[in-house]
Formats: sequence, structure tokens, C-alpha cells
Amino acid sequence: MARRAELIVIGRKLFADTSYDALSMDDIARQARVAKGLIYYYFKSKRGYYLAIIEDSVADLVERAGSDTELPPTERVQRTIDGYLRYAEHHQAAYRTIVSGGVGFDAEVHAIRDGVREAMIGTIADGAYGRRDVPPLVRMALLGWLCSVEGVTLDWIGSAQALARDTVRDFLVRTLRETLTVIEEFEPGFPAPPRA
Repeated sequence: MARRAELIVIGRKLFADTSYDALSMDDIARQARVAKGLIYYYFKSKRGYYLAIIEDSVADLVERAGSDTELPPTERVQRTIDGYLRYAEHHQAAYRTIVSGGVGFDAEVHAIRDGVREAMIGTIADGAYGRRDVPPLVRMALLGWLCSVEGVTLDWIGSAQALARDTVRDFLVRTLRETLTVIEEFEPGFPAPPRA
């Protein structure tokens, strides 16, 4: 499995710089310095390889969001959002693929993206309320905030980071605070955490 992991690391770099359609399996094998058959052995197809790379990228993103549980809530949110922005900044092609849903309409990439969103919503709910199971309105509000994070992040990386990452992070932290305050107005049983 170490060889498979190496191929995924190489693929993350390749797809970060080159679009899916522009890379052939021959190109991938040449860049990885392996026989094309090895890639087929582990991934069955170029698409399988691409999906494995996306899943690996997503796992990294979700793991970062769920880490640092020992930190105070405000610092944890700041660090999580900063890590999210760093990920998008350093893996722009993978981030765009995850958020946009892949090449054309790709049901499998959409499913991966939706899984990431649900994991992120669960992480936010757990941090804010100490539980992952939340009523529909709370889930919808957190999803709305998360989709705005995706839009802001896409715009930020698309504008060659015209704003400092700290500024974008602080903006997103503040909008989360406001979202949690609005949730409390509609769902009093889900109070916003106290301000730091």
C-alpha cells in the first residue's frame, strides 16, 4: 500500500498543475516513473486514480478540521479555518475540483463533496453545541455558512490572494459567529457559544 500512497502523492502534484483532460495515463506513468500497468493495478483507470486523489485530498481536509480539539473553541475555529484556507491555497486544483464537483457533472465527485460538507457541518456543530445531531434549521444555516466559505475561498484563490489569508480567516470566523447568533434566535435550544 506504500506504493499506492506514493502514486497518490504524485497524482496530487500532477493534478494540481494540470487539468484532468490534459493528462494522459502515459503522462502520469512517465511523471511517476512507473509502468502504466502499475497505475491500472492500483486504480483500474485514470478516473479511478483521479477519484482516489480527490478522496485522499478530502480526507486530509476533513482531518485538519477535526483536529485540535483540546484548544479553546475560538482558537480552534480560527486554526481550522486557517488550515482550510492554507489547504485551498496550496492545493488549488484539488480544492476547485472538490468544491465544483469535478469535470462536468460528476456524481461521484459530488458525493465526495457532499460527504465533506456533512463532515464539516458535524465538526462545527460538535464544536459549537457539543453534538453532531442538530435540527434541520441548524444544519441548513451551517450548510449556508459553509457554502459561503467555499465561494469566498474560490474567489480568494482566484484573485491571486489579493487579501491576506489572516483577513479572509478573520472575516469567515466573524460570519460564523453571526451565523451561530442567528441560529440561536430561531432555535433557542442551540445557543451560540459565549464570545471569547
